[in-house]
Order: sequence, then structure tokens, then C-alpha cells
Amino acid sequence: MSVTIAEEVLLLAHSEQDGKQLIGSTELDAALGGAVLAELAVEGRIELSQKRVVVKDAGRGGDPELDAAMARIIEDGKERKPAWWVAKLGKGKLRTRLLTRLADTGVLTQERGKVLGIFPTTRWPEADGRVEAEIRARVAAVLGGADPDERTAVLIAVLHAAKLDRKAFPGVSKERIKEITEGAWAGEAVAKTIAEINAVIMIAATSAAIGAATSASG
Repeated sequence: MSVTIAEEVLLLAHSEQDGKQLIGSTELDAALGGAVLAELAVEGRIELSQKRVVVKDAGRGGDPELDAAMARIIEDGKERKPAWWVAKLGKGKLRTRLLTRLADTGVLTQERGKVLGIFPTTRWPEADGRVEAEIRARVAAVLGGADPDERTAVLIAVLHAAKLDRKAFPGVSKERIKEITEGAWAGEAVAKTIAEINAVIMIAATSAAIGAATSASG
């Protein structure tokens, strides 16, 4: 089955056995917002620069989440930096919607429970491991030295920016990650997208973490 880059991030961000998150929600939400923005760029629907997101193709692509994100960018109509959109798209219920969609298609299972018998919690263990297995095989091949395609390179950049790369792929070479995220293998447009997404996810995650800490202390 076909999944978005954001859904690929989600699958790699959860333990295969018990469905627990491998990184914090702040970092994961920033990664998902970045993955959505990156996929729109990969599809040629937007162009990224340090100063703004530029609409290149306002047509619908067929995926409801990507089309909804594109509609928000078009309707906003303002010159926003990519980091602003990463934070905006990652907020709200994007994570839950994508997890639910993966459960509805039989990839994940939704398990509700309570911590200490009081606090509600939800886990998302795998129901069908074939989708994640394909993603892992593709990423592992690139990390092992194979030439990356654009989508896989963007996925690795998102994982790296969210500090998920070494959790999802223990022992991965830092040098190889650097080669991929610097985009020297790619054309200018691809390299630009990878570099921009890598930077803005880090900015969005850091800003969100600082905001959460400030709120908690206040």
C-alpha cells in the first residue's frame, strides 16, 4: 500500500512490539509537519526557501492530508517561512489522524489503556509489519551506501532532524547521514529541499520545546 512520508515517519517513530513512541511528542509533531511540507515540495506543489513557501501548483494531488495542508497554505495567502508552516501543520491532531488512518487500513492496531489505572493512554502496535519492513529495507539500503531516491533522502533528513535516525536505526554512520542530508548526490532543487527541511524541523522542535517548558514553569 502507498503511504505518505509523514506516515513513514510515524511507523519508524513507534516501537514495533508495543507501539510506544521512541521520541517525545514535541519532536514528533515537528517531524510530521516537516514531512508534510517536504512531500509537497517533492511533488513540485510548493518551493521552499529560507524566507518563504511558494505555491507552484495549486492542483489537488489525491491524498486528503496533503491536499488539506496545501489548501491551508493557499488560503493563508501570506509569505510565511517554512519553519512557521512546519510548526503549524504539526500542531493539532495531525499525529492522531495519521495513526488512525494507519489503523483503519490494517497497518497498526489501536490499543487503549490506563497508566496506574487512572491516566488514559493509547498504544499503536503493528498489525501488518510488511509496510514498515519495506520502509526499513529501503532506508537501510541507502544508509548502507545505495544511491537514495528523493523521497527516501527526505525521509532520512526528517528522521535526522527529529533525532530519530539513530533510535530507529541503531549504529547508523554519522558520516553517511551527513552525506545524505547535505544533498551532494542530488540536483540543486532536491538538495535545497532536504537542507531546508532538515533545518526548519530542528527550529520548530526547539521552539516548541522551549514554549512547552515556559508554559509548564509559568
